[in-house]
Amino acid sequence: MTHLPGHHESYWMESAPATGVHPTLAGDLDVDVAVVGAGIAGICTAWELARAGHGVALVEADRVAAGVTGYTTAKLSAQHGLRYARIERTFGAEGAKLYATSQQEAVEHVAAVSAELGIDCELERVPGYAYAESADAVEELEAEARAARDAGLPASFVTATDLPYPVAGAVRVDRQAQFHPRKYLLALIDDLVRNGGQVYERTRVTELHEGTPVRLTTEAGHRITARHVVVATHYPVFDRAMLFARLEPTRELVLAAEIPADRAPRGIYITQEQNTRSVRTAPYGDGRRLLIVTGEHFTPGTADVVEGYGKLAAWTRDRFPDARFTHRWAAQDNTPTDKVPFVGRFHPGTDHVHVATGFGGWGMSSGVMSGRLLAARIAGDRLPWADLYDPGRLHLREAPALLKAQASVARHFVGDRLRPSHADAVEDVEPGSGALVRIGGHRCAVYRDPEGVVTAVSARCTHLGCLVQFNNAERAWECPCHGSRFDTDGSVIHGPATRPLEPRPLPPATDG
Repeated sequence: MTHLPGHHESYWMESAPATGVHPTLAGDLDVDVAVVGAGIAGICTAWELARAGHGVALVEADRVAAGVTGYTTAKLSAQHGLRYARIERTFGAEGAKLYATSQQEAVEHVAAVSAELGIDCELERVPGYAYAESADAVEELEAEARAARDAGLPASFVTATDLPYPVAGAVRVDRQAQFHPRKYLLALIDDLVRNGGQVYERTRVTELHEGTPVRLTTEAGHRITARHVVVATHYPVFDRAMLFARLEPTRELVLAAEIPADRAPRGIYITQEQNTRSVRTAPYGDGRRLLIVTGEHFTPGTADVVEGYGKLAAWTRDRFPDARFTHRWAAQDNTPTDKVPFVGRFHPGTDHVHVATGFGGWGMSSGVMSGRLLAARIAGDRLPWADLYDPGRLHLREAPALLKAQASVARHFVGDRLRPSHADAVEDVEPGSGALVRIGGHRCAVYRDPEGVVTAVSARCTHLGCLVQFNNAERAWECPCHGSRFDTDGSVIHGPATRPLEPRPLPPATDG
């Protein structure tokens, strides 16, 4: 395999305590509120509820704060790229103001909670920038600055930043932040437990039975009975609201590199140019900062990821010649077709099942906002922006993007079945790589490890049946329809799938 920069691990995962201190659910449970998914949205929701006196159980399929939240870029900001002009067109001026207020309130909430609990999460207050190098984008940036300012943010159009390369223009929003997400969230979990909350790891929920009360069933067959359930699994693992038709999964590559502190830009930056480039830094020892660069976004299962890392590394070396790569990882998120998250009642037929999803690459502020909104909803209160984020909203401006998203899913669902297999035979799969191969008339996902041992599993995603594709940098199977990810042995890495890819037998001649 081509040499890749840095070692394959998230800096956030490596630089905070390991999880695994919480038990697996070993029997049935009766609780006031069950929160499914222990990423930032689930943890913040459970913490807010426990602080308000509710009996809460936080249930995670793997380890807390170690899924998508452990592989973020951790910008804590209400400056979400070029989003406010679009939100204003779709939801009106009042909708844009509510979005700005709710997101900025989330930034301030993290700062306040960190101070209250004494959390050392490396929180730094910095400006946020959406910039462009091309003069052709200046008019759009000026319009975005006006829309963000009209929405109530401290926004302005500028032509200079402290990036080490020139820009044609940028939207600057002051009073934003960056932090270490796992240090913050692990401290919240400690406080959650102190307030009587229960936390269960390695407890995968596979069934949801709506009613009064709501019942959940785990992979091990245990039942959780709750008055309210919050589904905060990044991509909903249950989808009575058909949200999968309105969410587009996207994966982005991340590189981290040491740079001298005096060469580090002070701020958080993003541009849509060059297939997205996002830049921030973090503390990294005396005289150094950790540069974190994100980009090369793609739909899971559709890109040469090794090539993407190469492009991102080349861009980083060109713009930051002193950079020395230390880590690499990938971030994943889901973007609603109208660009505003879905947070609230799961579907119109329930008042006791709630959801938080669709953060569109801005999960830190949106996850904190979700915790505030859902805790208020369960307590019988209503925040001013509840209607804006309501999963049941529908409007005509969303229709073109919705049709485009579903056309893409249809192309993969049908088109991938019409293509020839990626390899003619198991013997053609190289060590350290994977390919789709027909075995006994069935499409199989075949992986050969570096030592030559071969594993075959079904190529049909267990969510809705699309064919998975191999990620050659992370050595994982990915579904291009809705973003489920599986390990090479078929086990689930990320939902919406909850069941593993089924094992498939190998022809005797190709064994090992």
